[in-house]
Amino acid sequence: MRARPMAKARNVGIPWIKPPDRECDDPNCPFHGKLPVRGILLEGTVVSVKMNRTVVVRHDYLHYVPKYKRYERRHKKIHAHLPLCIDVKEGDKVIIGECRPLAKTVSFVVLMKKS
Repeated sequence: MRARPMAKARNVGIPWIKPPDRECDDPNCPFHGKLPVRGILLEGTVVSVKMNRTVVVRHDYLHYVPKYKRYERRHKKIHAHLPLCIDVKEGDKVIIGECRPLAKTVSFVVLMKKS
């Protein structure tokens, strides 16, 4: 499983998501494997890349509190699969998409790195 120069990439069905510049042999890659992306798309910041082919993404969002008629900031840490063709490091902004469960806690895949 190593990255190769660019060849034909699969269309993931999201028009503004561009395929990565490299190709990989990962079967759980939405561009070069058979993993379908469905459901929600989220934006977040990479917190950890210590796991094998998995990253932890922090998703910040606002929650409305009707009693006080104000919003409060909340966050979630989401585990996401990282294909070999996408290079990210801690602190990068990424777009993740929902997919079928890949592990006990992994149901998202990294689609692209935001610049």
